[in-house]
Amino acid sequence: MASTASPRTKILVVGGSYGGLSASLNLLDLCHGKNARSSPVKPPDQTDKPKLPVEITIVDERDGFFHTIGAPLALASEEYAAKAWIKAANIPALRHPDISWVHGSVTSIDTSKHTASITRIDTSEPEQHRYDYLIAASGLRRVWPTVPQSLTKKSYILEAERHIDAVKDAHSGVVVVGGGAVGVEMAAELKVAQPQLKVTLIHSRDKLLSNEPLPDELKDKTCDLLKEGGVEVVLGRRVVHVEPITKPDGKKCNELELSDGTRMRACQIISAISKPVPTTTYLPLECLNTDGLVKVNNKLQFSASDANHNYHYAIGDMVARSGIKRCGGAIYGAVIAATNVYQQMLNEQDPEGRAPKFEEMPEAPPMIALAVGKKAIAYHPAEGVKYGADVMQHFFQDDLALIWFCTQLDLGIKPSETAEVK
Repeated sequence: MASTASPRTKILVVGGSYGGLSASLNLLDLCHGKNARSSPVKPPDQTDKPKLPVEITIVDERDGFFHTIGAPLALASEEYAAKAWIKAANIPALRHPDISWVHGSVTSIDTSKHTASITRIDTSEPEQHRYDYLIAASGLRRVWPTVPQSLTKKSYILEAERHIDAVKDAHSGVVVVGGGAVGVEMAAELKVAQPQLKVTLIHSRDKLLSNEPLPDELKDKTCDLLKEGGVEVVLGRRVVHVEPITKPDGKKCNELELSDGTRMRACQIISAISKPVPTTTYLPLECLNTDGLVKVNNKLQFSASDANHNYHYAIGDMVARSGIKRCGGAIYGAVIAATNVYQQMLNEQDPEGRAPKFEEMPEAPPMIALAVGKKAIAYHPAEGVKYGADVMQHFFQDDLALIWFCTQLDLGIKPSETAEVK
């Protein structure tokens, strides 16, 4: 007798970071008749969730999840570095038979044919993948040392160790250039992890976080917190020249000349001023705005005129939406996208039944939370600026929110169990 089981709906998720993991696991829950594990809204009754057969494929250039929030500490502490990268094979939640992780990259998407060209890291041979729904969550491409460039945990550990060893040996100190969020957190975590180091943060503007639409109170207090933590802060000056020198004792370092003629020395100079680039080159141009970000509607579906746009979703940093790019926003958007895909799947199963109950992503006002050494500072328009050790515990706990993320998505693993390189 022929099987009457419904075919599995194929979901392709591009990117296995905050948004991609969240979308995949929340959609898996919904398709198994459960409440979404990290839903920011009150879920509907359990009886409102029929089970649906699904096949979820996650494609990512890395062999696992890297905790980008913790990148500044991962590149300052060997112990933390080992925990911050969790191989996909070591995440119990991804061992579900309805989920597979492809270590590779998506090179092109044909939205009209619902096909993707995927190149696996181990074979370098492109293959065609058919999907019913696409969730693009590949984010922005950030350069070293904002995030590691390695594609495997093994090579990442070596990359981090080289960087940390060089910093440890910086007898004339370390200079971080760029006072945006990355530079602030990088300088602060360096000082916490290596308290013996002289750490200097140089920013060309008169206030830190100068490119962000945030109140001066937050920018000024961030500077105060850095100084309290032992970081020297230089504002309103640029590095105009760097010259390698040898000191009288034979040790090598760099002499920096600033725009006001000031000179200083440092063994290591860390740039934190590069602009991240959208990873959207695999998508059709008509889906993107002039900055290369994906144009989406409030349901997070592609807003292009393509008839298949409502089968294609984008979430996280790669979308053209309001607000500051944040990991929390990616996780929130992932639940919205997962819910809407599930609603479409229900409607396709029973077109004459009830209409889909779509969720919409609200516009996001400027908000931020920054770990500044052993304290944190946060801003929300409704709550104003808050800072202190209690704010650190609320947003980041003791590990820059790594345990929180693993728990929030019920990955089934403790970060301490991921330190071993396998």
